[in-house]
Amino acid sequence: MSVTLTITKQKVATLTIERSEVHNAFDAHTIAQLIQQIEYANTLDIRALVLKGEGKHFSAGADLNWMKSMVSNTFKDNVADSMELARLMQVLFETKVPTLCLVQGAAFGGALGLIACCDIAVADEKAKFCLSEVKLGLIPAVISPYVINAIGERQARRYFQTAEVFFADKALTLGLVHEVSNSPEDTLDTLLHAILQNGPEATKQAKQLICDVANKPIDNDLRQLTAERIAQIRVSDEGQEGLQAFFDKRKPSWQ
Repeated sequence: MSVTLTITKQKVATLTIERSEVHNAFDAHTIAQLIQQIEYANTLDIRALVLKGEGKHFSAGADLNWMKSMVSNTFKDNVADSMELARLMQVLFETKVPTLCLVQGAAFGGALGLIACCDIAVADEKAKFCLSEVKLGLIPAVISPYVINAIGERQARRYFQTAEVFFADKALTLGLVHEVSNSPEDTLDTLLHAILQNGPEATKQAKQLICDVANKPIDNDLRQLTAERIAQIRVSDEGQEGLQAFFDKRKPSWQ
């Protein structure tokens, strides 16, 4: 297995890419395992999903030997192969619970897509990043919707075309990561602790709300949608429990 899934008693699932011998570069087999494990995790009663890479580096992106092997394949086969990577990005991006990413060492090429698909990214202060595809005569096509969503079109115009290596402080400025730390595991634990204090259903609904509201015109339809969302959760069991716990000056049932 090049991907492992573990779950704590706090219901935090951790997905680890274990191909440190190739700097956690991913090939077709790794992509298939990641999809399978994420989809399986989504069937479980979990509160958060963490994505990590084993060893010194988060991920070198696509395995170049795998990419080279695709040269002799037909265009149709190459499209089908790339669609599996697109599916991986989609299932990670659409995971209902909060997704967090821990980045250490190098994160190159397609690895930035994985980072951009996660809700929260924490980087070691010495981590380095690169959208390296054009150096190889390629383009960051499949990951582009997610990376552009994270760093914006203006910054993508620079880094997609220059393939510059940049460091964690720049990744923070760009919006690719949320936190830079000399103790990233501790920072990740702090964020997980914050998430676990909140209503499980409310957390998932808050994430869905962002997807449904972002970049939409503020019109009557959007106002109606947001009014209905708060009305629904206000009368839900979790909403009532949270409000009652506040007035009773006690912890809610999920803490």
